[in-house]
Amino acid sequence: MEYEDFINAVATRAKVSTDQAATLTRATLETLADRISAGQAEDLAYQLPEGLDDHLRKPPPHRREEHAKSFGFEEFVRRVADHQAIDRALAGPGVGAVLTTLREAVSRNEFEDALAQLPKEFRQVIEPVGAGGRQRPGS
Repeated sequence: MEYEDFINAVATRAKVSTDQAATLTRATLETLADRISAGQAEDLAYQLPEGLDDHLRKPPPHRREEHAKSFGFEEFVRRVADHQAIDRALAGPGVGAVLTTLREAVSRNEFEDALAQLPKEFRQVIEPVGAGGRQRPGS
């Protein structure tokens, strides 16, 4: 999946502009990098196009640990909403849109490995396969 395809998919799912989708994607991936192990973040980044991979690889200034921080979905959304230029009302749907698109962009195994590090409530915001989204063939 190319960068533009990823952002366009997030924009369509979250019903926002591509500029807003790019901002939501950056904030969600950076927050995800805080929430999962550094190794898992790197594994996901490896499968993402240039322009998206760095959000998982380059830790934000406040992230220096190798280990994941433990926080639930509500805190995850709050942290995304705390990023500059993100409307708090868009953060929840935006997170769901980014995670659903991430599932399409990486292999099923890598996505499941990352999801296994998150509370079950994260699964509830990801569109089911076939509900407007598509799973990569053979993944």
